[in-house]
Amino acid sequence: MRFLFILFASAMMSLTVSSAQTPLYIVGGKAVESIDHIPQSDIESIETLPADEETIARYGERASNGVIVVHLRYDTPARFEAEGCDSFADYIAGSVDWDERMPAAKISLRYRVATDGSIVAGDILLSTDKRLLRRVLRAMERAPRWTPAMRDGCAVESEHLLNLLLPEGGVLPPERGVILL
Repeated sequence: MRFLFILFASAMMSLTVSSAQTPLYIVGGKAVESIDHIPQSDIESIETLPADEETIARYGERASNGVIVVHLRYDTPARFEAEGCDSFADYIAGSVDWDERMPAAKISLRYRVATDGSIVAGDILLSTDKRLLRRVLRAMERAPRWTPAMRDGCAVESEHLLNLLLPEGGVLPPERGVILL
């Protein structure tokens, strides 16, 4: 993933873009205004095209500042649908017994949506309370299946990130440190 970021950064620099001259972004064959919303883990490759006659003939005048073509790992992203929930994080937060009397705790972990729609927990990036982590992992195991990401008509795995702070609106205590004199 770091390689993709470096590749993207060098692509942006090679186009010598000012704020008034932005390249044309193509994602999934469609022109988009920005690619800031795309998670790095969803990007398979990035291709930069110069602002030459061939590129402008292919993409039109909007390509006069160059073109950045982003190839994603899928054609359609994975979808989680559960009644009354706007997102997977909302579903997990509602499935975990962690009320206002509990201390504020945060979980951040990676997970994959497999081709059959099942969830596979990955790296635990942050866990401030082991009890909450166990409850979140159990809720993930019991969660409804996702509709997997699709590419060329076939299901493909996709990677996601779950960030959860409970209770909602809670504030983590400041980290305790040692002050050396």
